[in-house]
Amino acid sequence: MKATWKGVTIAESDDTVVVEGNQYFPADSLNRQHVTFSNHRTGCPWKGQAYYYSLMVDGELNENAAWYYPEPTEAASNIKGRVAFWKGVKVE
Repeated sequence: MKATWKGVTIAESDDTVVVEGNQYFPADSLNRQHVTFSNHRTGCPWKGQAYYYSLMVDGELNENAAWYYPEPTEAASNIKGRVAFWKGVKVE
């Protein structure tokens, strides 16, 4: 699987986990050159608290386009250390 935005590969791995239709990539598959901090947080009743990253490609910012669960609930333990994408990021 490959996650791209603006023609740039953000993550690539053949070891993804699908939860609720989202591909979760291993955190070490991220192209950190294009990943930047976000202080955005959301909560999910069964997965826990989601933290976000923003993406930066050619000077353009895609805020909160990636999310991860640093301390997922036991029910979602299979996504610990993994990152998923949205907001125009193509995953194929």
